[in-house]
Amino acid sequence: MTDQPDPAGEPAEPDTLEVPLVELRPALEAILMVTDEPLDRVRLASAVGHPVADVEAALEELSADYTAQGRGFDLRQVAGGWRFYSRPELASVVESFVLDGQQARLTQAALETLSVVAYQQPVSRARVSAIRGVNVDGVMRTLLSRGLVEEAGQDEHSGAHLYRTTSYFLERIGIGSLDELPELAPYLPDMDDLEDELASVAGLDAPATPAETSAPDNDEPAARPHPSPHSGNGTEPDGGTETA
Repeated sequence: MTDQPDPAGEPAEPDTLEVPLVELRPALEAILMVTDEPLDRVRLASAVGHPVADVEAALEELSADYTAQGRGFDLRQVAGGWRFYSRPELASVVESFVLDGQQARLTQAALETLSVVAYQQPVSRARVSAIRGVNVDGVMRTLLSRGLVEEAGQDEHSGAHLYRTTSYFLERIGIGSLDELPELAPYLPDMDDLEDELASVAGLDAPATPAETSAPDNDEPAARPHPSPHSGNGTEPDGGTETA
């Protein structure tokens, strides 16, 4: 809207946002108490009507105060936004109350598959299977349904679907971006050997022929050799979850 002159010829005050200028810290606490996802500083500043710099400073002060007071909850910046979390040292208490031993947890196989996606993304299911040495279709479906992994387009050469981790994955492991993942090099075999092994099963990313499409997902063609221990045709014994 444009400014309209008043009868005396003086310009009127410009329009302002109709956001009440409430006390900053209590307003932030109230919003963060009801959100179900991390909120970034810009979105919070828009909600409370305060400058972004003031909001960021207030968030850091609140987080420090909660820690100093020994509260059972914490305010942390995770996955690009701020959100309340229970203290890690109280996880067993919260788990016994909320879960009551009934939650289906990710199996070791699912965690390994998720790790491969996290470090290799965007990556096809065939490449994940080649690295792990087993068919991961069932586990990938579990990771997709849990919201930890999502589709990321198709490989331009093979047409295979590619997968990547989600912002929910970052939130669950408590980091702000993939750059914060720990270095993997100390835990890997010699990379030259690994690339040789992956090259031996590179055909797994090729589009399936009609004959291959009609074959069961868990079986590789009998004529294809598997000289590498990373290229077996086994199948995960479960869908990636286990009952606690």
